[in-house]
Amino acid sequence: MMYLWFVIAGTVAGLCAGLFGVGGGMVIVPALIWILAAYGLPQDIVPHVAVGTALATIILTSISSMSAHHKRGGVRWEIFKHMSKGLVLGSLVGAWVATLIDGASLQAILGGGAVLMAIKMLFFPNKERTDVPLPTPYKQGFAGIIIGLLSAIFGIGGGSLTVPYLSQNGVPMRQAVGTSAACGLPIAIAGALGFVWFGQSNVSQLNLDGLLGFVHIGAFVSISIVSFVMAKVGAKLAHTLPAQTLKRAFGVLLMVVGVQLVVSGLL
Repeated sequence: MMYLWFVIAGTVAGLCAGLFGVGGGMVIVPALIWILAAYGLPQDIVPHVAVGTALATIILTSISSMSAHHKRGGVRWEIFKHMSKGLVLGSLVGAWVATLIDGASLQAILGGGAVLMAIKMLFFPNKERTDVPLPTPYKQGFAGIIIGLLSAIFGIGGGSLTVPYLSQNGVPMRQAVGTSAACGLPIAIAGALGFVWFGQSNVSQLNLDGLLGFVHIGAFVSISIVSFVMAKVGAKLAHTLPAQTLKRAFGVLLMVVGVQLVVSGLL
């Protein structure tokens, strides 16, 4: 039954990624927190496993998204080159920082991130500015560190941070989205590896099956495959359904989920 819930989580995450252009991590992390806790995983490590697994699932979807945008000329590879080193460094540091936070506090932090994302989706849509110069390579690299660090802590591919950063700094919106999709790959790989490495000692002490560090192998495989397929379905539906109305509804749902995670993490 647990794997059925993984499939459902992957379906919703994939549809949301295709419909709204948001990373599946904001859906996968709360879903995994509830699923893993319900099936007896120790509460102290549930949020860590949820984040580590979510980052691992983003690897496959980011490859798919990156290739699709590249075919349409939507990836600014020179920006990717400047940001990628910072993204890797920031993601590794973020994974390490997350493992130092106790489970309840990390859950509250994740809930706070969901609330902030909901506020952004509901009230602050991305705006494009092409009248400003692109930041220097060093500034792009530093931005990569910050984006990677926050993305690894929250278990997201960084699109909600990278797209606004690029679109506000002279990159046309389509290229900002495409480049952000490419930037999600080093975040996901470095972040997932970080949670595997830093989680080994914790998991080995608990003697739990099915975990590689803080990555749940069964959830990773199930969610990756399903979300990969459903993201394509969501992208097609985005052209036929009232996307803005659905986006507002998703923002409200994300707000409710975030508040619940904060409350349950603090109490």
